[in-house]
Amino acid sequence: MKYIYPSIITLLMSTSFCFAFDKKDIKEKEFGLEVSPSKSKITVDGIINVDEWAEATIISNFVQQIPKEGLPATESTEVRLKYDEDFLYVAATLYIKTPGNYVVSSLKRDFEFDQNDAFAILIGPYDDGNNGFMFGVSPFNIQMEGLVNSGDRLSSVWDNKWYSEVTRFDDRWEVEMAIPFKTLRYTEGSEYWKVNFLRNDRKNFEQSSWVPVPLNQRIGSLAFTGYLNWDKPLKKPGSNIALIPYAAASGSKDYQEDSPIRGGYAIGLDAKIAVTPSLNLDLTFNPDFSTVEVDQQQTNLNRFELFFPERRQFFLENADLFSDFGFRSIRPFFSRRIGIATDSLGRSVSNRILFGARLNGNLNDNLRVGLLNMQTATEDNIGYPGQNYTVATVQQKVFSRSNIAAIFVNRQNTSQVGETNPISNYNRVLGLDYNLASRDNKWTGKFFYHQSFSPENKDDNKAHASYLDYNSKTWKLQWNHEYVGEGYNAEVGFVPRRSYWRLEPSILYRHVIDNKKIFQQTFQIRYDMYSNDNLTFKTDETVSFIYRLYLKNTATIQYRLFNEYIYLFNSFDPTRSGGERLEAGTNYSYLRTGITYTSDRRKLFNYSATTYYGGFFNGKRTFVNTSLNYRFQPFGNISMFAEYNKIDLPKPFSSGNLWLIGPRAEVSFTDKLFLSTFVQYNSQIQNINVNTRFQWRFKPVSDFFVVYTDNYHPENLQIKNRALILKLTYWINV
Repeated sequence: MKYIYPSIITLLMSTSFCFAFDKKDIKEKEFGLEVSPSKSKITVDGIINVDEWAEATIISNFVQQIPKEGLPATESTEVRLKYDEDFLYVAATLYIKTPGNYVVSSLKRDFEFDQNDAFAILIGPYDDGNNGFMFGVSPFNIQMEGLVNSGDRLSSVWDNKWYSEVTRFDDRWEVEMAIPFKTLRYTEGSEYWKVNFLRNDRKNFEQSSWVPVPLNQRIGSLAFTGYLNWDKPLKKPGSNIALIPYAAASGSKDYQEDSPIRGGYAIGLDAKIAVTPSLNLDLTFNPDFSTVEVDQQQTNLNRFELFFPERRQFFLENADLFSDFGFRSIRPFFSRRIGIATDSLGRSVSNRILFGARLNGNLNDNLRVGLLNMQTATEDNIGYPGQNYTVATVQQKVFSRSNIAAIFVNRQNTSQVGETNPISNYNRVLGLDYNLASRDNKWTGKFFYHQSFSPENKDDNKAHASYLDYNSKTWKLQWNHEYVGEGYNAEVGFVPRRSYWRLEPSILYRHVIDNKKIFQQTFQIRYDMYSNDNLTFKTDETVSFIYRLYLKNTATIQYRLFNEYIYLFNSFDPTRSGGERLEAGTNYSYLRTGITYTSDRRKLFNYSATTYYGGFFNGKRTFVNTSLNYRFQPFGNISMFAEYNKIDLPKPFSSGNLWLIGPRAEVSFTDKLFLSTFVQYNSQIQNINVNTRFQWRFKPVSDFFVVYTDNYHPENLQIKNRALILKLTYWINV
């Protein structure tokens, strides 16, 4: 086995090279766009004035991606571009012939492009075909913007200043956008950018674009773009510094300890400094994350830690430079580890972040760098020392769209508590990743080798893996291998499992159906096997068959059949209720099956339902999951999420009826006033949580928040604790 891994890397680097063509190919000639400077001031009012947009080239002839790839779009779209020293201007006319209301989710910013009628511009300022920006607008002038990384993955949590206006007519809607060059990141002296224009016509179940995108690819992929050619090399946009101070006040009470109300206040500052047009320095002093949206809870029925995504704004811009190393379950760096400490009882508690800095961006079109440093406080009340976290990364493009990347992660104690610290003095990880992406995006993959370093100097402190994906219009073939050594210790990462090999091949057949009701169907077989670290003993195995049917009314049907095998190295209580544990050294084989139906998402009332039934260790499990949603557009949504697990195990083991229920209401009073309430009942941890969040965006990227949180005992609704937070943030351009 030890010779397989480097051989695969060599093969794939050769494969990548085969797809590295000269960029001056037919696509550039066919989809080249000359953008001219504006000779007069453009007023962004949502009405396309012929005089203002005179001499601008009209881009039209959009083609469908779905449902009928390559055919002309049902509804016409026209786009115009201009620029001046400060802004890139975009104007679009989106014609409508089909009667009926627009499909929009709410008036809240950062809507899901795929779920709304919307127009967007996709920009790739670098020539790597992987990193860029997307700016979108709905017919009600609700904005969404996001960072594109890894070619086609959109991170919509990025927030920045830009401007747009929309006017709706009976036969069309017109949008004008002004995107500041200071908002974008690009290489000084650029002569061209990659660009595409996208339209989601949700009413007609149709996505279309200027540059055609194959139906098996994401429409926002930077592998399929034209070229925006500047009439002269771009200059540096001048000083670009933003200060974002905040002030917060809070009050809380712990009713279980009957302690008095605790009040407090905090002030802090974030700063964004453009070192170059493509390299940004972010600073934070005494950051506060109290207004971050609450996590959706999960029922944990497996033996390992659950993953919850990062939601704190400071860690999110260009997050792929730090968090995309390794795989989802073998991450050398997981930013949610920063700001978390463990008390003497093993509970996770908050560890105050004092300050931090992050340098990230491009040195040129082909080279990206990232440097992160965070310092946390000493927590004397729980006996936890201060920590310094450093992450350094570099990513170099190779061939057409692939790259080689390296990462270094360091956690270091910066203080002493008592005679001995509860954790080791340091922990470090050094890693190398090769990310494959062919020019046409049919071939993608990742190959990495990571090694950890700690004072204990444990043996077998390495992890490596390979992932290869071939994606055509008919076939999707995947291969995955993972190895994590027993001594691999990434304390600032997410590695819930160690000392194993994993092999995971998969094959999917896609059949596109040309009729009025059905879009396509897929058939997939997936094999997933874990073994011990010398491949002599199988510990987990799942063989799956999955059938999916996609309808043109946006409804979907999915059927799954699983055959599972599990060997327990340690004793385990499947219900996590504190009952009798299954013995270590026992193994279990069982079959389960299930079906999922999702209704027409365009309708005001829509829903999805999943049910599974089958074996579960030495018993049976019934699983039901439902999600009901009513959209009173464009002002918001009311939804209800419910999950039920009925676990029947023979005596003396504990059976269980586990509920997870989460009603949520989101109301957009205007495009600046938002209110959301999320209630979660989790019977597994015996808690009811109520989180209410009011947001007033009184200026672009400047907000006032009111956040109210309660936790209750579910048996008698006796309150556990309560908190109220007021927070004001203000964006200042220097």
